[in-house]
Amino acid sequence: MAQGRPELTVEPRAVEGSRATRRLRREGFVPGIVYGTGMEPRPFRANDRELARLLSSGVAVFDLKFDGDAIPVIVKDQQLHPVRSDVMHIDMLQVNLNVAIQTTVLVEVHGAEEAPGVKEGGVLEQVTRELNIEALPGDIPERIDADVSRLESAGTLTLAELTAPSGVTFLDDPEETVIATITIPTEVPEEPEVEEETELVAEGEAAESAEAEAAAEGATGDEAEAAGGEESEGS
Repeated sequence: MAQGRPELTVEPRAVEGSRATRRLRREGFVPGIVYGTGMEPRPFRANDRELARLLSSGVAVFDLKFDGDAIPVIVKDQQLHPVRSDVMHIDMLQVNLNVAIQTTVLVEVHGAEEAPGVKEGGVLEQVTRELNIEALPGDIPERIDADVSRLESAGTLTLAELTAPSGVTFLDDPEETVIATITIPTEVPEEPEVEEETELVAEGEAAESAEAEAAAEGATGDEAEAAGGEESEGS
């Protein structure tokens, strides 16, 4: 282990197609590849449990032990299973420890329970979960901490309010990048119940029906009177 960096021991593998890759996964390995400036891409296989343990530690830079060589690398890309979230394939990039690189780091918010806006019934929403940074490989942090304990109702925490760790430069727009907000839930007006609406409609229809019947009866009476008058004249 060089300078206290974690190590992951891998084995060379032949690129043989999807069937061989599926067999590799059934045997408890994850296929991967490492590449970098001035080196040929080198396919490898890593023990799935050891790889998962390393990735869960949050370390940014580690040594890939490959055929006796210790190569300082970072994770460049991962392909995850759509349901189980297991790593299906991983790309690693060899880095020069003396040259700054651009990468992404996770943002972790804390202090939500103490935030005045949350105590007043607001809901904390983390808007940004990754930040783009530039740093020497050895200065890349495991995560960026964001303290939201002072956020008021309808408050917003932007990148401009965070302090970059030593040796790290934020690449995202500090004013436009929203880390977290506290929103106030809006009350949804209650809709009248279906039974009440049905009763109102039924009452309206009954009233209209009664008016129609009364009008019809009135018309019938008028017609009867008119008919009676004609008979009297005829006689």
